[in-house]
Amino acid sequence: METRAAAQRWARTWATAWPVKDVAAIVALQAEEGDHWASMFRPYRGRDGLREYVTECFAEETRPAETWFAEPQVDGATAAVEYWVVLYVDEKPTTISGCTVLRFDESGLVTEARDYSHVREGRHLPPDGLFD
Repeated sequence: METRAAAQRWARTWATAWPVKDVAAIVALQAEEGDHWASMFRPYRGRDGLREYVTECFAEETRPAETWFAEPQVDGATAAVEYWVVLYVDEKPTTISGCTVLRFDESGLVTEARDYSHVREGRHLPPDGLFD
């Protein structure tokens, strides 16, 4: 699968699966042995690791997340996707803005995802024009 198509599928899936907590849809994007670096200090290994991470995160959320994902920026087999999410824990909003750097295998599955993000308390919408 071409990198741009794989990255667009990844962004589209996360944007729609996160609000409904569809762990299976997100995990299906990951190569069996792919790494997901939600923190630079601890990778989640393979589909089982990603499933563990996403399940833990979604369990804390008390309302559907609001998500925005940008068009992927692609260079060879690597893509970067900016995102903006407002999630709710105990009904309190938290805003996350970040970027995930992705590498894909030839079938379009994620072999490596490195997530870089900033977190701020409250519900903050993305700046105008950022996700058009």
